[in-house]
Amino acid sequence: EAKKGVIFDAVHPHKDALIKNKHQNEKLYQEDTEVVGFHDDTFYLDDEERLEKDDKEFSNGLQNIEKNASKKLPQALIIGVKKSGTKALLEFLRIHPDIRAPGAEVHFFDKFYSKGFKWYRRQMPSTLDGQITIEKTQSYFTTKDVPKRVRTMSKDVKLLVVVRDPVTRAISDYTQSSIKHKDLGRFEDLVFVDNTTGLVDTSWTPIKTGVYAKHLERWINYFPIENIHFVSGEELIRDPATELEMVQKFLGLKVVITNKHFYFNVSRGFPCLKKQEKHGRPHCLGVSKSRDYPFIKDKVIKRLRNFYKPFNRRFYQMTGRDFNWI
Repeated sequence: EAKKGVIFDAVHPHKDALIKNKHQNEKLYQEDTEVVGFHDDTFYLDDEERLEKDDKEFSNGLQNIEKNASKKLPQALIIGVKKSGTKALLEFLRIHPDIRAPGAEVHFFDKFYSKGFKWYRRQMPSTLDGQITIEKTQSYFTTKDVPKRVRTMSKDVKLLVVVRDPVTRAISDYTQSSIKHKDLGRFEDLVFVDNTTGLVDTSWTPIKTGVYAKHLERWINYFPIENIHFVSGEELIRDPATELEMVQKFLGLKVVITNKHFYFNVSRGFPCLKKQEKHGRPHCLGVSKSRDYPFIKDKVIKRLRNFYKPFNRRFYQMTGRDFNWI
């Protein structure tokens, strides 16, 4: 019987062992070898009978898993922040056998809320008892109506927020947009209301997104701060295992993801996932995660740091963590 609480993309938790066993049996059978011996505590006269038994076991195992699995609304959400490491966090968490997540961002709470919770549940992967369904949409944290809508789904949902130095986050946000929109203009021309006064344009989305304290105030109107865990985007790069340990504990899971899963890719400047055991490949995020930033004058950077300083201090107080941006 398949072990409950574990499900992988191929559904059966013992898939690899079953397939390996089946292939071994097929090889013996192809060699037209008759073997008399013990296998799984059962006495067999030939390999054909063993093959039939293994095929039936594999098929029954799949059926049992499918029968026990069901789609559930998420028990945890990665709600942001854009250009801070949300994709990396989810990719790392997928290693855990008790975490399941849909592929693309669902955008239910900010774009498709009118479709209803039944539609939302259909977008989720099937899970077994003991597994957690996690959905990631990076714009949830900064969208006004989302906290109330999430509370309608569940008051106990666990929320994960990946944050990064708001200055470097804004530049990264701009860089991504400038690649898609060649006529976007220079960063310096967009970040200020005018270059004479040096007044920061707080209506510009790359700047507004980084005022984390303001966005967090909306969320704590609906959820206690204990329901929200903050991940440092910088530490997720420097020391992913430590950040992932805290996340796993926050989610109430056994700590499975450790240093042994990562290696640092010097050319990309990012941690990558090692290949798992004797199959698969090392997994690194796309080239877009290590793109070069445009040159920004030091005085522009300094002005932005001064702008964000009071908001960062407030954010440190609210979260109880110093992210070392000041």
